[in-house]
Amino acid sequence: MIGLLKRFGRPFRRELTLGPASKLIEVIFDLLTPLVVALMIDRGVGERNVGVLLAYGALLVGMALAGFASTLICQKMAARASQGLGTSMRDALFAHINSFSYVELDRFGTPSLITRITNDINQVQLAIALAIRQLTRFPLLAVGSMVAALLIDAKLGLIFLISTPLIGAIFWFVMARCIPYFKRMQRQLDQIGLVTREGLSGARVMRAFVREDYERERFCHTAVDQANTAIAVGRLSNVLNPATFLVMNLAVCAILWVGGIQVNVGALTQGQVMAFVNYMTQTLLAIVYVANLVVVFTKASASAGRIEEVLACEPSMCDAAERAGGDDTGSGCTAGAVGEAAPACETAPIGTASPTGTTSDVLSGGFDPSVPAIRLSGVSFAYPGSAEDAVHDVTFEVPRGGTLGVIGGTGSGKSTLVSLFPRLYDVARGSVEVFGRDVRAWPLGELRRAFGFVPQKVELVSGTIRSNLLWRDPLASDADLWRALKTAQAEDFARALPKGLDAPVEAGGKNFSGGQRQRLTIARALVGAPPLLIMDDSTSALDFKTDAALRRAIRMLSGADSSVTTVVVSQRVSSVRGADLICVMRHGRAVGVGTHEELMATCEVYREIAESQLYSDAAASAAEEGGAHA
Repeated sequence: MIGLLKRFGRPFRRELTLGPASKLIEVIFDLLTPLVVALMIDRGVGERNVGVLLAYGALLVGMALAGFASTLICQKMAARASQGLGTSMRDALFAHINSFSYVELDRFGTPSLITRITNDINQVQLAIALAIRQLTRFPLLAVGSMVAALLIDAKLGLIFLISTPLIGAIFWFVMARCIPYFKRMQRQLDQIGLVTREGLSGARVMRAFVREDYERERFCHTAVDQANTAIAVGRLSNVLNPATFLVMNLAVCAILWVGGIQVNVGALTQGQVMAFVNYMTQTLLAIVYVANLVVVFTKASASAGRIEEVLACEPSMCDAAERAGGDDTGSGCTAGAVGEAAPACETAPIGTASPTGTTSDVLSGGFDPSVPAIRLSGVSFAYPGSAEDAVHDVTFEVPRGGTLGVIGGTGSGKSTLVSLFPRLYDVARGSVEVFGRDVRAWPLGELRRAFGFVPQKVELVSGTIRSNLLWRDPLASDADLWRALKTAQAEDFARALPKGLDAPVEAGGKNFSGGQRQRLTIARALVGAPPLLIMDDSTSALDFKTDAALRRAIRMLSGADSSVTTVVVSQRVSSVRGADLICVMRHGRAVGVGTHEELMATCEVYREIAESQLYSDAAASAAEEGGAHA
């Protein structure tokens, strides 16, 4: 947690300084209070002097008010520092997570990252607030009380020296056994987050299969595991207070016994004995509170470690702009941190002039038209921890303005292959070039802005249709949005909505059908006229007529603007048969590359797929012809 304070605490130095300083003032008054009470007893009660009693009573009231004022200042400083640090950590963590490649996201997992950015940061916030408010107070109070007691009487001070190590031994015994439980609790919270997320996001599927009872039992089992761990920690933690109070009360009894003897012989006054008891009580109560703080700080330490683990994880992908800036620290190139064989950026042709000119030249078309839009040369890729390649030795090129179709069975590597084009993953071997430039030589932001990407899993966020469509181009006009909706075959149902572009979209687009969500996602990718369009199995929820109309609109778009290169991933032959180039994937390998006619003659895998879909293709052709006549 010290590392997090060093990293994020600089803007809050004033709060981190004034808070403990204010608490120190309160501690000073607390330490003086037993002495004032002793004087009240000896000079006021003992001598029956009401004036002295009133004077010392007024002094106690003044000290209490001053202590209360310093406490308010400390509370405000603690709140500002803890909330400010928590906000800074949460912002930094969220920004850092968004810089991760898919490799790091796969490594940590979404539920774990959500837990770290919420629960773990909350634990650290709580620890910071308590550190300012109480960690300053109670250790100083314990040490100050011990020193003051020893100054009153060294013999009675021996009781402190005996009782304090006993309490310390109790702390060590309990905490040494609690720390593993706290770490286990955080992992179990990750699991609860995973089960909750799956159960809520898949509620419709769960109900369709009548799996409510199963999911309820699954959640209950996960929650009970976490509860059992929390109960085990609670049992251990509950040993602290009774044990420390037992030691404290025994010590107070010893003080009263020995102190009574000292009063009888005239070595001490009654007020001094009472002051000694008060100091003893303050010391041991402070130690008890410190024990409770140790529990909080132990949990916060485990949470801080999880936060620092994410912040210390460098993205495995290097941005060309960062490398061009002379970053010698290795930032953004620490592939070894996630188990990759070698940093991908080391193999990229950095520092050489692009054969296609500047990025603006590439996107505006001001370069050699003979350069292919996409070229793969011996590309292989394996997921971290996998013994086999998900994509193995794939080579082909797609001309500018052309259409690439990628087809294959489930798990054949289609989606993995096209995710290499915008560099969502880095290749392990070979190279991927976009407009003649290796993707590792592109600035990541510019490379991905060159693509309109329609993912296999539809992702819409809460807001409106307009706010979702403006993702690629925030400055797009309404005319641009309606044009994209028309191309995506979504204009009719969007115009039928009462608010049109301002119609609300629920989280995940749950207020739209599956086909409507897919068409909105396609429209989002078309806004801004990207030079490259990837459609990863994005028409699976569309009927044949709508699918045919969409493919026809995409072809017309490419015909009107030859700079648009389209990549279509599908399991339907009808979706890819008109492509300029078709890549047939099987077990991560390209078993056939060519046109529809060439593959029907030379590729057995493609021929089997086409023959198995013969009826579907006939229906699709009929739908397309019907749409053309209409």
